[in-house]
Amino acid sequence: MAPDLQDRTLKCLSLLLSYPTEELQQAMPEIGGVLAAESRLTAAARRDLRTLVASLQCDDIYDLQERFVMLFDRSRSLSLNLFEHVHGESRDRGGAMVNLVETYRDAGFDPATTELPDHLPVLLEFLALRPLGEGREVLADAAHIFEALKTRLVRRDSAYASVFAALLQLADAHADSNAVAELLDQPEDDPDDLEALDAVWEESEVLFGPDPNAGCPQVRDMLSRMDTTDNPPKQAAG
Repeated sequence: MAPDLQDRTLKCLSLLLSYPTEELQQAMPEIGGVLAAESRLTAAARRDLRTLVASLQCDDIYDLQERFVMLFDRSRSLSLNLFEHVHGESRDRGGAMVNLVETYRDAGFDPATTELPDHLPVLLEFLALRPLGEGREVLADAAHIFEALKTRLVRRDSAYASVFAALLQLADAHADSNAVAELLDQPEDDPDDLEALDAVWEESEVLFGPDPNAGCPQVRDMLSRMDTTDNPPKQAAG
């Protein structure tokens, strides 16, 4: 039996970060309603999300798709694959990917997608099925990545920044300033330079290694917290 949905907000944020489709546009009123009622988010965060929801609902679908691709698919610095930001050497991602897939399977989660397991919408969909406290811990582990992505999106005047601001609030954690600075020191990609981007992505091909303990300690910590079930969730603010 598939696990029940525990956190509708994380599910909605996962959908906001998914490739825009007409079906997704039709779901925006319901998504917007869930986010507007989320008491864990500040009024300002809910307002900013409302702007993104309105854009995803009303803008031309082809414009939305092009915008999404230019941001997240053609920019390594805005990649939605979290381990891309954790590992300098892409080969190290292999063991971490294996661990993550096993974590999903052990929890009865089988994502129906061709995306990599560290793809943020996939992870958020998984966390939406887990106890609230567990989801908060995992989000806190990735807070520095969310902060860096939010900063880059703000620089591009993108409404998608609101999703990462919301994730930081749900994490209830402060991002490590040194880790954020290190990520922001990495050069931005030019989404129009397709030749350079192809070369970068060829170099960063993910190899799934057989060692389940491969990867950096930070990733292993995140996965171990995902397996933790005895962390009681904090009470949501009224």
